[in-house]
Amino acid sequence: MPRVRFRAFALALLWTCSAATQGTGGYRWPVPEWLPPPLVPDDNPQTDAKVDLGRHLFYDKRLSLDGTMACATCHEQARAFTDGRARPTGITGQQHPRNAQSLANVGYWPVLTWANPLLRHLERQALLPLFGESPVEMGMAGHEQELFARLAADPAYPERFRRAFPERDGAIDLATITRALAAFQRTLISADSPYDRYRYGGREDALSPAAKRGEALFFSERLECFHCHGGVHLTDNLVHRRKPFAEFGFHNTGLYDRDGKGAYPADNTGLAEHTGRADDMGKFRTPSLRNVAVTAPYMHDGSVATLEDAIRHYAAGGRARSPLTSPFLPGFTLTPQETADLVAFLESLTDPGFLSNPALSDPWPAGSAATSGPVR
Repeated sequence: MPRVRFRAFALALLWTCSAATQGTGGYRWPVPEWLPPPLVPDDNPQTDAKVDLGRHLFYDKRLSLDGTMACATCHEQARAFTDGRARPTGITGQQHPRNAQSLANVGYWPVLTWANPLLRHLERQALLPLFGESPVEMGMAGHEQELFARLAADPAYPERFRRAFPERDGAIDLATITRALAAFQRTLISADSPYDRYRYGGREDALSPAAKRGEALFFSERLECFHCHGGVHLTDNLVHRRKPFAEFGFHNTGLYDRDGKGAYPADNTGLAEHTGRADDMGKFRTPSLRNVAVTAPYMHDGSVATLEDAIRHYAAGGRARSPLTSPFLPGFTLTPQETADLVAFLESLTDPGFLSNPALSDPWPAGSAATSGPVR
């Protein structure tokens, strides 16, 4: 589990994330009528100024120790805010054990990492890439004051912080940085794929005949896909009033069986790392399938290269079945045409506007201090 220095957490938690509400505080969410806005913490209401600041921070490489890595390095807009690699590496070259997840609709998720059921707030999650030491990502642990000084020295920032956080007199600290990043990430809303236009917009012509056949397969009892990837967000990892997060939306998909009893690699045991329960071995959070065609490679460790490979994996009921493999992986057989139809459906979940929306793109001019490379 990534370790974060206590002082970093202590500074950021000066503002404790409280119960979430649907209040917009006057902010106009970029959502269609059929989709409610994300929940937001009472102590971090959404504002245009906060989103603007968070967008600049998200794309700023000065948030890493050596100035070579921004949040956007591992979360590229054109890839639905993933990075196209099996596993990302940090500024020291250390490889992360898990795949970079898509941030599409991240504001709706109740759990924010592949395996930690307790990390539920974007404001807190931002601390991990910034200050995590196992693995090192952006490498700022112990360099908090240097980070604040870098931002304060750029004429673009002080006024933005004042507009975003007038109640804190524009303070540049972990509380404001993490809250601005969270506010921007809540705007990463993807809800205009061909499938959305067909299923929720009532446009019959938005989906091809092949994709419609693929939809029927996807939501059939024969394939069981919808049990874990159902609903508007195509995931079962959602707020649930009756079950704790540790028991809902995490599944073992039969990727490994190192000892004949279902063991996963020691650095990737999934939910079991946090619960200590043997039957949680290999359980990872169910990702959304929105924009899945542009987020390869797949699975928590990026070990499945293509959509066709993913379909073959589930058709086999997992590549390494064990007693811990989810019962929702019964295995199935598809004809070549059915496989093509299923791929067509998955491709229909791509939202081209989301992948190119200027409001979500890099706001910094080329060659600016935020993008120009190593800090000396």
